[in-house]
Amino acid sequence: MLTMVMHIRLDSSIYKYLLILIALSLAPGCKTIAKQNNTGVVVARRAQIRSSTAVVAADLLEVDRGQQVDILDFQDVQDPSDNTKKERWLRVQAHDGDSTEGWIESRNVMPDDVLQASIKLAEEDKGIPAQATGQLRASSNLRLTPDRSGNENIMMRLDSGSSFEIVGWKRVPKPKSSEVIESDVAPKAGSAQQGNTRGNKENQDENEPEESNEVWYKVHLPSLASPAPAGWIYGKQVELTVPSDIIFYRTGREFVAWQRLDGDSSTEADGSKGKDVAREAKPGSWVILEKSSSDQPHTIGEPDFDRIYVLGYDKRDQEHYTAYRSPDLKGYLPCRIEAGPDNKTFTIRVQDESGQVNDVQYSVYKDGRGYLKVNAPNVANKDKKKK
Repeated sequence: MLTMVMHIRLDSSIYKYLLILIALSLAPGCKTIAKQNNTGVVVARRAQIRSSTAVVAADLLEVDRGQQVDILDFQDVQDPSDNTKKERWLRVQAHDGDSTEGWIESRNVMPDDVLQASIKLAEEDKGIPAQATGQLRASSNLRLTPDRSGNENIMMRLDSGSSFEIVGWKRVPKPKSSEVIESDVAPKAGSAQQGNTRGNKENQDENEPEESNEVWYKVHLPSLASPAPAGWIYGKQVELTVPSDIIFYRTGREFVAWQRLDGDSSTEADGSKGKDVAREAKPGSWVILEKSSSDQPHTIGEPDFDRIYVLGYDKRDQEHYTAYRSPDLKGYLPCRIEAGPDNKTFTIRVQDESGQVNDVQYSVYKDGRGYLKVNAPNVANKDKKKK
């Protein structure tokens, strides 16, 4: 009997000892995983790490855009201004000298996995130059996908007036919940519930055709504006910033894309320029892609532009002139400019009469008097030969 009791006590001691060993071995691993995988970057210009989620909580540390924090935990808190909403807060540890721990609103922090997804999105456009530039009409969401039916794909909120490069766009069907999410004026990212933003419907132009789809812009952002290098923005929030050098030559058709032919052909949007993003240092020659306005609803897959306009610049007379204006066509982005030893070329995608889309190259050169000329392939004749 005594032997049996001793065995039971011994087994119990061994069991407790094994539990302690397992707990000790797992604890460092969990802590390492939390630090390696649950990190984030601050996306707000400035934000406060606070002692709690309460309105009267003390500010412990101010963090700036681009700083990293470790995400330790989260909590959904009732929005004091709206009983129907909850705000998500993160418990974080800063990388300052004191390793400050506290609470910060989730909309101010982008998790590392979301940042990596944005970097991957930017890598998809490697080699594609900016097609245009734009800026925001109002504070809006930057999303991972062109879809505003929920909050799951929101990366961060961009400030009104934020500028960016546009590398492409696409039309997608309107979400079925469009009556609830009428615009993409940014709610707080990470909100536990979706807000109702029907107010903007009243501001729509009554003359606009009823659309069953919507346009989204794929953008690249300067590091000053966003740690995330790329994302999607709802088209109604975007104002195209046509350079002041060429905006007065826009007659009858809209400019949807443009690239310089002389000097630096980049249209990089510097976040420090703010409202002056469309201002160019000096006038020059441009390839401009135009699209006719229409009172008919847009369709998914429709051409991006229907005419090419090449604008030359005479440095001696300090004035622009029309170097080339194409006949109507069905063109698709991107437009790529390449410099050769004696001339430049630009390549676009054009749909022929059979419906096939092919790359078409245009050669740009200067004649004996120094005026810009375009050697354009006769796309129409090629199509007729195929009949």
